[in-house]
Amino acid sequence: MDFSRSPRVEDLLHRVTAFMDEHVYPAEKVAEAQVEASGDEHSEPPIVKDLKRKARAAGLWNLFLPDPEVGAGLTNWEYGLLCEVMGRSPIAPRIFNCNAPDTGNMEILHEFGTAAQKQRWLQPLLDGEIRSCFSMTEPETAGSDPTLLRTRAVRAGDDYVINGHKWFTSGAYGSAVAIAMVVTDPDAPPHRRASMILVPTDTPGFNIVRAVPVMGHTGGGGHCEVRYENCRVPATNLLGVEGGGFGIAQARLGPGRIHHCMRCVGAAERALELMCTRANTRFTHGSLLAEKSVVQNWVAESRMEIDAARLMVLHAAWKIDTVGKKEARQDIAMIKVVAANMMMSVLDRAIQVFGAMGVSDDTPIARMWRNGRSMRLADGPDEVHKMTVARRELRKWAP
Repeated sequence: MDFSRSPRVEDLLHRVTAFMDEHVYPAEKVAEAQVEASGDEHSEPPIVKDLKRKARAAGLWNLFLPDPEVGAGLTNWEYGLLCEVMGRSPIAPRIFNCNAPDTGNMEILHEFGTAAQKQRWLQPLLDGEIRSCFSMTEPETAGSDPTLLRTRAVRAGDDYVINGHKWFTSGAYGSAVAIAMVVTDPDAPPHRRASMILVPTDTPGFNIVRAVPVMGHTGGGGHCEVRYENCRVPATNLLGVEGGGFGIAQARLGPGRIHHCMRCVGAAERALELMCTRANTRFTHGSLLAEKSVVQNWVAESRMEIDAARLMVLHAAWKIDTVGKKEARQDIAMIKVVAANMMMSVLDRAIQVFGAMGVSDDTPIARMWRNGRSMRLADGPDEVHKMTVARRELRKWAP
């Protein structure tokens, strides 16, 4: 392994960091105020739209795609360094057109989409003209096991007719297209039952029921409950081959988990900085917080945990780059657990150092905690990842 940064990566890292300092951090509170003033919690704040234009003009756009024809041509570990910086702010990924679920959707459209699908949906997504959502999880089935999905797409001539119930279709408000994971052959083997189909969100029968409240919040694109009711789309909207949905989902999750995990590292790094700044300036019970042994212990534990998690994630990204997603799957499963739990531990310590202020929205810590808690569930819960890690490890030593 060699994580030496090329001059190009060093330059991009410097420019992304400078853009964050100059534009993104000062915009966080402004963006919140603009959404509140608009009366539409799902609207995109004008300041974010303005910063998207500036980021694109600065060449800090679509940095996540490894294909130089459509992206920056960076390896997974190289982009991971940039993704960590973006993870320091909840509004940054969208500003750089590197936000989920658009990143994963663009990746699979690029890999599996037809020429017509790329022209209609991929190019506008690359240009930041539209947004997308990913529609897989269902309230009636275990979200950690996509082989149990019930939403059906039945072939009817040149169309598919979709009926079913989804939720946590993240980013559905304001999206132009959903990528829906649906059962096309209920009698097929478990991993060949489902397909992915592109569903324009203005299609009759694509009905957003609500944004599911998460920790009391429903804003942004929402984690939406959606009902597909005789929703008819052309058969040409099939992504990849019929029955290939599970394989496409696996292809989507490898790099996506790297992105999630490096954003976790970035959020934790910012929380540690805020914790240290607070500790060095807050005086109580005869001394600064920084002089209390318990706070020093929290700082030391956080520093070590962040650095260890970062190296694990970069190692997993390096394995994807060098030997492929399949060979790296054990590493990917491990980092998904390690990074999310590390972030929550660091954020919890930061909240404790700030006291009551830490659970308020006067700092970004509480919001990062609210958003971050779902990372122990999204893309598979900790327990499933631990189970797969253990099974692979045990197989090495089976008689």
